[in-house]
Amino acid sequence: MQDVQGLSDDREIALDRVGVAGLSHPIVVLDRTTEKQRTIGTFTMSVSLPREQKGTHMSRFVEVLNDHHGEVTMRTVPAILRDLRDRLDAASARIEVEFPYFLERAAPVSGATALMDYACAFIGEVSEHASDDFVLRVRVPVTSLCPCSKAISERGAHNQRGYITISVRTDRDELGAPQLVWIEELIDVAERSASAPVYPLLKRPDEAFVTVQAYDNPVFVEDMVRNVARVLQDDRRVQWFRVHAENHESIHNHAAFAQVTWARPG
Repeated sequence: MQDVQGLSDDREIALDRVGVAGLSHPIVVLDRTTEKQRTIGTFTMSVSLPREQKGTHMSRFVEVLNDHHGEVTMRTVPAILRDLRDRLDAASARIEVEFPYFLERAAPVSGATALMDYACAFIGEVSEHASDDFVLRVRVPVTSLCPCSKAISERGAHNQRGYITISVRTDRDELGAPQLVWIEELIDVAERSASAPVYPLLKRPDEAFVTVQAYDNPVFVEDMVRNVARVLQDDRRVQWFRVHAENHESIHNHAAFAQVTWARPG
């Protein structure tokens, strides 16, 4: 049968990325407590396309993913990317896999436990012109209480659920692989940078505790971003990060956000 994708193209426009998106596949990720956790990844996989080639072979993305089924971590993503480059004869390849990560969380007073999910992602890229790249992204729900509202109100202050999204790129170890930063570590940093954590299950004594905790720790989105940034700057494993905080405001018809991107000098 004719290979239409392999035909030449005379428009002479190279494409940065072509590939597949929204591809669900079971994966296994590293878990600090249980070593490994099974979850479902949603993959976006792409390669560059030279200007003289009409299209790429989309079926090969699925073939590569199927060949590498199992653990998906900073240890395995580079091999998947190299396979994509080789199979599709491309100059660069990129993968973004989003997945829910589950932790058992205990309420602060009653100790009642339930599973909490966090939206995470691995983003990897290889190129013939640059070093392999790997970024971990974690989105953490938090509670924030408005410092301004507390200062100007006689009773109470408005609070809301917010989200802190942390993306990190780490230094390389002696074998050239990215140093490990646990998902749990970034969750902890985010929660400590807000007014209070968000829990999956709370009894009445827990609700009272969390309400007071938030009231005693008012923060703007700017505060949360700076709090996270300070911790990550002090972590020598981290070479680059982006922190984005967003509050779904409870008394305004808009959200508030702040963001910072930082790279270690040298």
